[in-house]
Amino acid sequence: MDLGKKSYSIEQVKEMDLVGYLSKLGFSPAKIRNVDYWYLSPLRDERTPSFKVNTRLNRWYDHGLGKGGNFIDFGILYHNCTVGEFLQKIDAYFSFHKPVLQHTKQVIAEPKITILQDCIISSFALIKYLEQRKIPVAIAWQYCREVRYGLNDKIYYGIGFKNDAGGYEIRNQYFKTSSSPKGITTFNNGAKNVSVFEGFTDFLSFLVMHQNQSKKDTDFLILNSVSFFEKARTFLEAHEVIKLYLDRDATGQNYSRYALSLSEKYKDESNLYKGHKDLNEWLVNIGNNSKKQLKQKL
Repeated sequence: MDLGKKSYSIEQVKEMDLVGYLSKLGFSPAKIRNVDYWYLSPLRDERTPSFKVNTRLNRWYDHGLGKGGNFIDFGILYHNCTVGEFLQKIDAYFSFHKPVLQHTKQVIAEPKITILQDCIISSFALIKYLEQRKIPVAIAWQYCREVRYGLNDKIYYGIGFKNDAGGYEIRNQYFKTSSSPKGITTFNNGAKNVSVFEGFTDFLSFLVMHQNQSKKDTDFLILNSVSFFEKARTFLEAHEVIKLYLDRDATGQNYSRYALSLSEKYKDESNLYKGHKDLNEWLVNIGNNSKKQLKQKL
C-alpha cells in the first residue's frame, strides 16, 4: 500500500489491521488464544469478552450481536455511518496517523471444515428447522442440500447452500457456519432485473412469497456476506434494475444507502419488512400473526 496516498480504496481499507485500529481507538484484548484476539465488545456494553478478531483472516465477529465482517463492516457499525462516510473518516484519520497495516507474521492455521457428503434434505431435524422458518421443504430441495461435514474429528450436518466458488453456507437450528471457499451465489435467468439478498434463507423466503410467479422474471444474487458487495457489483450493474432485500440492521441499511448513492439502478425494497430484522423474520411473523388473528376470531 502506498502510504503517501491521501485516499484509500475500499479494498485497501478492508485489509487494514483491525487489531491495530482497535488499539488506536483505545481497546485492548482481554485475552489472546493463538490467532484469536478477544475483546469486550466496542459495539455494545458487556462484561464477558465476546468480540473476536481473527488475525489470520483479519476479520471480526461479535457473538452477542451475531454479526461480523471486515474492517469496513466494523467501521460503519462503530461510527454509525455509511460506507462512504467511513472512507472519508479513514482518509481524515490517516492524514495525521500512519495506516495500520495487516499483520504479516505467520500464525497457526485454524481447523477447516471438510465436506464429506451432500444429499437430498431428509433429516427430521433439518426439515423441522425449515418449517420453523416457514420454508416448504419442496422449495428448499431445489436450491439446498443436506451436507455432512467434518470438523475437529467430529461429524456434523446441516442445510447446505452452495456458492459459485464451490463452498457451502451451512445452517441448522443451533449453528451456522460455512466451508471454503466463500463467495456469492448467482442465478442468471437472462432477466433485466436482479434481486439481491444477504443470506439464502431470505432468498428462499422470497421464493415462498412468489410461488405463483415465474422465477425467470428476475435474476438472483445472494451475497452470503455483505463483505462481498463490491465483488458482486459487476454482475449486479449489468442489469437495468437492482432490487435490494438486505437486512434492516445497521450494516444492511448502510450498504443499501451506499448502493443507492452509486446508481439509480439500485432500489431499496426493505420497507416491505419494516419492523423486522430481515425478510425471513417478516415471513415467520406474518404467519404467526395470521394464526393469532384466526384464534381471536374463533
